[in-house]
Amino acid sequence: MQFATIVAAAAEGQHGNVMLETIWFPIVALAAFGIGALVTFSYRDVSNRHAAKAEAYARSQTLVRAGEADAEAGH
Repeated sequence: MQFATIVAAAAEGQHGNVMLETIWFPIVALAAFGIGALVTFSYRDVSNRHAAKAEAYARSQTLVRAGEADAEAGH
């Protein structure tokens, strides 16, 4: 019985406050998710920012296709 008590006391003596030992895990997780949120937030308006460029490209492609159709018809 004395051996079991010594082993239990030795096991308890090596551990401190578990919360203080593991506090870095949620801090690192929070930082990682925060960085991910900032990166995601930075792309929030990319499609609207290039809407005029996309419309100009679409117009130029329709004009090019119309010119190809005229060239094929022999005009």
